[in-house]
Amino acid sequence: MKKGSKLYSIAKITCPQCHEGKFLVSNVYDLKHAGDVRQECEVCHLKYEREPGFYYGAMYVSYALGVALFVTIWASCNLWFPSFGVWTQIGLVTFFTIVLSPYLFALSKIMYANIFIHYKADAKSSR
Repeated sequence: MKKGSKLYSIAKITCPQCHEGKFLVSNVYDLKHAGDVRQECEVCHLKYEREPGFYYGAMYVSYALGVALFVTIWASCNLWFPSFGVWTQIGLVTFFTIVLSPYLFALSKIMYANIFIHYKADAKSSR
């Protein structure tokens, strides 16, 4: 995973343009500020919110991540643990959804931002 790829920015949760500045205000599991995006990058000064309500589109990405989580847990249970009942599977899906919700929420925002904001190697020096 090299600097300059969208996967780098998503995995490290860094600025989509320079891949160095922080994207979120705080830790993913700081529930008071969960999913809060900074106003701008402290390195390249990119404004993260392109327009009011820009991150509403991240709801669709979050929905897709939730469906992927559900399918992964369901398929894993049926493949490796066929003795698990339906209620055990529902319990596992519920547990992992609650535990991973703050991370998936932040991940959906950085993924959505990476769709519209592209990497620039000289982003630091242009300001």
